[in-house]
Amino acid sequence: MTIQWFPGHMAKAKREVEEKLKLVDFVMELVDARAPLSSQNPMLQQVLQNKPKMVVLMKRDLADQKETENWINYFQSQSIPSLAVNVNEKADINKVIQLAKELGKEKMEKLKKKGIQPRPARAMIIGIPNVGKSTLINRLANKKIAKTGDRPGVTKQQLWIKVKKDFELLDTPGILWPKFEDETVGYRLAAIGTIKDQLLSLQDIVVFVIKYMQIHYPGLLEQRYDLAGETTDMLHIFESIGKNRGALESGGNVNLQKVSDLVLRDLRTGRLGRITLESPEDSRELVE
Repeated sequence: MTIQWFPGHMAKAKREVEEKLKLVDFVMELVDARAPLSSQNPMLQQVLQNKPKMVVLMKRDLADQKETENWINYFQSQSIPSLAVNVNEKADINKVIQLAKELGKEKMEKLKKKGIQPRPARAMIIGIPNVGKSTLINRLANKKIAKTGDRPGVTKQQLWIKVKKDFELLDTPGILWPKFEDETVGYRLAAIGTIKDQLLSLQDIVVFVIKYMQIHYPGLLEQRYDLAGETTDMLHIFESIGKNRGALESGGNVNLQKVSDLVLRDLRTGRLGRITLESPEDSRELVE
């Protein structure tokens, strides 16, 4: 499976990121805590080069807490300051502000030594679509500035936002890369809702999720859908879920599309439990 999705506004946004990078002191990169490495845009990593960066693992309340800790340790081992965030927790928002102030402090001290009037630190906030960027910005600014939505591609332009007197954020649209060579990366991003559902077979995505959960979270899968015993027969699993959850069509047959919608909705809302779809150990090949 090769996924290609590169709308015109994303190509434009990439060029603008390159142009505006010199205006900021550091970058705040948002990733999804359920797939922290897969939700990093490799194309942007090339653009950012040596610019100081912090990584914010979004939606930590939906992710496996132990795996989130493993991912924070992973990024820290790469000398990248990182933290995990639930945007509805004020304490988490304050931690983001504090870490951003620390990153901007060195730049401000350099300006002060040169006799230049201190100014708020400037950061560029980047991330793939639907990672929660607009919601975080609104929480940081403590007012509704950026548009939010539960679908990819809501933000279409760049925007400067003041965060109290602490620092200024340059918002950018969510940017995907032109093609996913690794189909596993594509499945992970599709599962968490980064790629528009219309672009892929939802049944294929759900098969990927179920197979992953059978290995890593079998108890959550059985508990949510009353699945008894282990089986590798996906049609049998779909039918069991459909019957248990009422995903039926006229005549009493299981509607496989409804089952797919149901499982993905349960995953994305956390009803399936706190699940992370990759770990540093099984994702190292993506960065080698």
